[in-house]
Amino acid sequence: MKKIIIAFLGITMLVNISCTKDLDTDPLVELTLEELINRDPNAVQGIVSRLYGSFALSGPDGPGSSDISDDAGESPFLRGIVNLQDFTADGIKNRWGDDGLDQLTTTTNWDENNKFFRYLYNRIYYTIPQCNNLLSVLDNVDTEGKEQVIAEVRFLRSLAYYYLIDTFGKGVLATEENFGSSAPLPEATRAELFAYVESELLDVVETLPDSNDYGRANKAVGNMLLAKLYINAEVYTGTDKFAEALTSINKVITDGGYSLADSYVSIFSADNNTSPEIILPLIADAVTSQSYGNTTYIVNGSSSSETMTLADYGLTDGWGGHRASKGWYGLYGDLETSTDERASLFFTEGHSYEMNDYKTWTDGYPPIKFRNTNALTPSTAPTPFSSTDFPLFRLADAYLMFAECAVRTNQNLGEALGYVNQIRERANAEPISAGDLTLDFILDERGRELNLEGHRRTDLIRFGKFTGSTYLWPWKGGVLEGTSIPDTYKLFPIPLQALEANPNLKQNNGY
Repeated sequence: MKKIIIAFLGITMLVNISCTKDLDTDPLVELTLEELINRDPNAVQGIVSRLYGSFALSGPDGPGSSDISDDAGESPFLRGIVNLQDFTADGIKNRWGDDGLDQLTTTTNWDENNKFFRYLYNRIYYTIPQCNNLLSVLDNVDTEGKEQVIAEVRFLRSLAYYYLIDTFGKGVLATEENFGSSAPLPEATRAELFAYVESELLDVVETLPDSNDYGRANKAVGNMLLAKLYINAEVYTGTDKFAEALTSINKVITDGGYSLADSYVSIFSADNNTSPEIILPLIADAVTSQSYGNTTYIVNGSSSSETMTLADYGLTDGWGGHRASKGWYGLYGDLETSTDERASLFFTEGHSYEMNDYKTWTDGYPPIKFRNTNALTPSTAPTPFSSTDFPLFRLADAYLMFAECAVRTNQNLGEALGYVNQIRERANAEPISAGDLTLDFILDERGRELNLEGHRRTDLIRFGKFTGSTYLWPWKGGVLEGTSIPDTYKLFPIPLQALEANPNLKQNNGY
């Protein structure tokens, strides 16, 4: 019987693991799963909850603990998504410049030594072996709802692989079948990883429940990830699957039971756990789920007492790091006259419209889209950490994915127009006509609606706007006005330590 890992302070999966080592784990305390269940009938559910937590928390023992041998504050999974998806794109920049962030903010000179690439790679290859560990023992034990548990764990493993496919393009295919192997695993190509994740999701989506506890996967969550895989299939494999993406996303919309929130701001407030729009959140709590890598990174990082009253956003600490550029707020036109509610979610007082120096706090507007105050209920006192859940998947994204696939396949255009206008009407923006529903409009609307939610780099690549000079934004290529960057940058380099640990891994082209 394989061993499952537990440690003090409840059921966790605390391990001393790095993707630069082997893909097995080094248990602190060993119990068979059967023994663990005898001690605590809820053991399996606790372990599954810990797997979900691996996407938002740094470790099991508070914000200073880490599941991996990287910095607990800098390395959490969600923080890596924001760093690599949003800072590298057009809408938001970071001013700290510490040891690699400048490379991301300016899309220049990044290489395999950048620690932020290592952080995300390590987090991916922390979650995947933990899923494999649990799956390797579940077949041999009896536990309530085992088939659903297996489906959820396979979904979480697929979610981790999805980010590997999107950011690095390749790695090793670690499953419960080769879990514990001491020999370096062979390199798996992007197409091979895509095929594996596609097959996994197709196999488990019907086993996932129609509804589930808040923060856990159901059928809509599984179909949402499948649709994201399909909508990017042309980038990942060279073969488009927009029709398949349309089918999957339609299931999310029609069968999921979700609806747009009445208030846009409520989706990004501390009481957003009541939102009818969020399909899959990464849960945060200022007391019980503290992390420097969940929405605390976004809310605190986008605030500073230098120009802002922190208590207005539910904060006691402002880190003064992130500001939007006109690549984001420029999408709304004149912010002073725009009726679009989303255009008001930037702090402008004392700040300059132009980001002439991305390291100057007052150049560019801090985004106040995410905040640690309640929107629908009375707010509590300001806290050092955020209680705002991160909407990893939400319905407005599904609507815009539907619209994009409809335009690309030239079908269901009437429905697509209706979905887009529901989003715009919620924001008090002018509705559009059928002739306005173009791919360029959809890309801009995704920026207006979804920026700072971990999508932008992937969107720009899919629309052919990330590399080259077709679309320029402030500080692209390290130049104020923006300049061309090579196609190499559509993938990040495989971290040096991963290459050194596994001779079967080869660096991505161009690095």
